[in-house]
Parts: sequence; structure tokens; C-alpha cells
Amino acid sequence: MPSSSDCQSLRILGIDPGLKITGFGIIEKTGNRLAYIASGCVRVPMGELPERIKTLFEGMREVIEVYAPGQVAIEKVFVNVNPASTLALGQARGAAICAAVDAQLAVSEYTALQVKQAVVGKGHAAKAQVQEMVKRLLGLPGSPGQDASDALACAICHAHGGQGLGKLATRGFRMRRGRLI
Repeated sequence: MPSSSDCQSLRILGIDPGLKITGFGIIEKTGNRLAYIASGCVRVPMGELPERIKTLFEGMREVIEVYAPGQVAIEKVFVNVNPASTLALGQARGAAICAAVDAQLAVSEYTALQVKQAVVGKGHAAKAQVQEMVKRLLGLPGSPGQDASDALACAICHAHGGQGLGKLATRGFRMRRGRLI
């Protein structure tokens, strides 16, 4: 049986995309152990959309340069009531994905349901439950902010099953209007 020193570490960047605030969380997986590295937000000031997307792209590029993740996990966009909001979120997500691909990183995508299922154990968990479980799973002294917590949860989801088991979290669910139910 290999010792934990024989296990290779994997640094994962989780991203919770948003056009105003994009959360990021970096964890390291060694064997079955998860360790918190960093988390925070890229805040995008109001202004013209192209400049906002550029700011987000450059912010995510800087996070990648500083923390050198090996893989990226990002939350998928869900269809919102407001099509303009959904489109803006998709553009923010695209900027974050481009920063990862530009750094030649593998990108995995997870629905909010998959993330909650992996972190809390039920796909319809409340945000507060996700924050508490992120805090517990990573042994943090306090809960990170909501955007950073969602990003860390995405990274934890990837660490728990992103290398082939991620699809198991959707077993038994159906798709309705583009969403898992």
C-alpha cells in the first residue's frame, strides 16, 4: 500500500463565474486528502462589456499564474428567467474558460446540482449548507464568502469525482428544459 508521500498532488482551481464577481478557490488533493490553498474574488467594475470581460480574463489569468493549478473546475450556466442575465453570465464564464485554456489547463464543467450533491450529499442544498460543508471539509476556521465558497465547492466536486466519477452524481435525475431534476 503506497504511503501518502507516494501519492501525487493535484492542485485544482474552482471557479464560480459572474460578470460582477467571479469567485475562485484553490485546493490541493493528495490521495484522499484535500487541503485549502487560497480563495477570493475577481471583482469587475461597471463599464462597457468588452472592458469588463477583459478585466475578468486578466484577473483569472493572474490567479492561474500565482497559484499554478493543474486542472480547472467551473460551474455550468443554468437557464435563468432573464435571458440577458444568462447571456452575461455565459460571457463571464467564457472569459474564465479562455484564461484556463490559454494556460493549457484541462477544464471540467459541473452543474450546481452536481456540486451540491458532491459537497453536501443532496443536490438541492441551501447556500448556507454548502458554505458550512466547505468549511468543514477543508478545516477552515470560518466560512469563506459566498462566491469563494461556491468556487471551492466546485473544486471539491472535481476532486471527489471529476476524474471519471463526476457523472455518477446525476444518475437517477432527468433533464427538463436543460436542467437536471
